[in-house]
Amino acid sequence: MSKKPRSMTIGALAKAAGMGVETIRYYQRRGLVEEPEKPYGSIRHYDDETLARLHFIRTAQWLGFSLDEVGGLLKLQDGTHCDEARVLGEQKLAKVREKISSLRRIERTLEGLVQACCTEQGDVKCPLITSLYKGVEENTS
Repeated sequence: MSKKPRSMTIGALAKAAGMGVETIRYYQRRGLVEEPEKPYGSIRHYDDETLARLHFIRTAQWLGFSLDEVGGLLKLQDGTHCDEARVLGEQKLAKVREKISSLRRIERTLEGLVQACCTEQGDVKCPLITSLYKGVEENTS
């Protein structure tokens, strides 16, 4: 027994995808999602394939891909470009690891500044505020 494909208005599609109508329209303007033809005197209808594409876009964004990168991935979706998709994934992974490294440096710096705030006494200005004025990177080099 085959499942009958859904036919959704843009509002129903937006609700099913968990995003706003304007987001879908923006994706259409960017060429990420096709806008179906509008029958004369009627409204456009979207199918499950469009919903799946919206889920793909959201998942890719969650993984850190920009909309331009998502567009590139969508062009590779026929399954014959696995090596190209892998390269894009490897590049994104390298950038994520770079960000994690940077966030760890930020964490260590903030941890030290917060600790310095707890130990300073007397007429000393707040070490955290003073460091921000001086430039935290100067103080951690």
